[in-house]
Amino acid sequence: MTPQFAILTPSGRGAIATIAVRGPAAREFVGQCFKPASGRPLVNFGPGRVVFGTFHADIHAANDSAEELVVGVLAEDEVEVHCHGGVAAVAAIRQALVAVGGEFVSPHDWAHVFSPDPIAAEAVLALGQATTTRAAQILLDQYRGALKLDLEQARLLFSAGHTTDALGRLAELITRSDVGLHLTRPWRVVLAGRPNVGKSSLINRLVGYERAIVFDQPGTTRDVLSAATALAGWPVELSDTAGIRAAGDDLEVAGIARTREQLVAADLVLVVSDASAPWTAADDDVWSAASSVTRRAPLAIHNKCDLQQPPGDGRPAGLLVSAVSGAGFETLLAAIVERLVPEPPAPGTAVPFTARQVELIALALARPDKATGYLGELIREPNLTLPAGK
Repeated sequence: MTPQFAILTPSGRGAIATIAVRGPAAREFVGQCFKPASGRPLVNFGPGRVVFGTFHADIHAANDSAEELVVGVLAEDEVEVHCHGGVAAVAAIRQALVAVGGEFVSPHDWAHVFSPDPIAAEAVLALGQATTTRAAQILLDQYRGALKLDLEQARLLFSAGHTTDALGRLAELITRSDVGLHLTRPWRVVLAGRPNVGKSSLINRLVGYERAIVFDQPGTTRDVLSAATALAGWPVELSDTAGIRAAGDDLEVAGIARTREQLVAADLVLVVSDASAPWTAADDDVWSAASSVTRRAPLAIHNKCDLQQPPGDGRPAGLLVSAVSGAGFETLLAAIVERLVPEPPAPGTAVPFTARQVELIALALARPDKATGYLGELIREPNLTLPAGK
């Protein structure tokens, strides 16, 4: 059998990349390129050992370049190569393993071939895309069987005629699906407001570095600028958008159109106003636009609270903050997290985390008479094609 290998970590994502190798002679195969620092051949190291050494990309070259890395021996026929996470280093090791007779397979094929449990296989793939520890912990729970166990119990309840209890269990899973689907795809939080209210300064303060242009001229932000961050361990993408107003030129018109598109796609909109200036009809327009297109109610943010504030002027209740001084930001961060994840799942909780899982659970809810079939397909079939008409 030809040794097979797969790159299990996303390209360029982390400091360390993991390349998994399987085959009856996996240690001998990797040992053609990897030289342990101890001088002993890799085949002499048994399962459970971690071996430091150098990987030689071209074993035939007199002066080939060598990469220092570690190899973990997981089993007699399975090893992992842990190397620098850079694209070039991973590509060189991949080419070397192919050159000595290995077969490269995709992470998807690797996970489904070597895991008999399709949900565990999906969890392995999702873990490679998780960007925070909190997301990874929830996915590990699903890998260890939390979701499969809940689905099997629901299926048994249906089979025993306890339909109400089974539907209640599935309904709970659906309520957690929003969290699950965002474990590998960040929540989109959009900052909207009329020009010059401090949206760019706010996003810079939220992400901790200067990502957006800050200048006291209306219309400075003419396109959507995004930055990835984590709030309370949840992956979030913040978008700083063009101010909504009567545009001055074609470029600004395009920027405002993009802003409206972002509002539609947002998981949460922060409507930013200037706390030191009166609330205007333009502010009302932004608030109305955000309220009409988002699933969650927008959150009003009154920036520049460090400046003199006008008397009550009918603006919506919201949070007073200052992007300059940082006042109110702990409360703001907590409010964003509470809107996005009002009920975080406890450790060990079953959480559906792929569109396939959510779709099949929803079908089982909608068709209790066919629920056992849908749940069986969900547990057993990683590549289900749903019948026409479902």
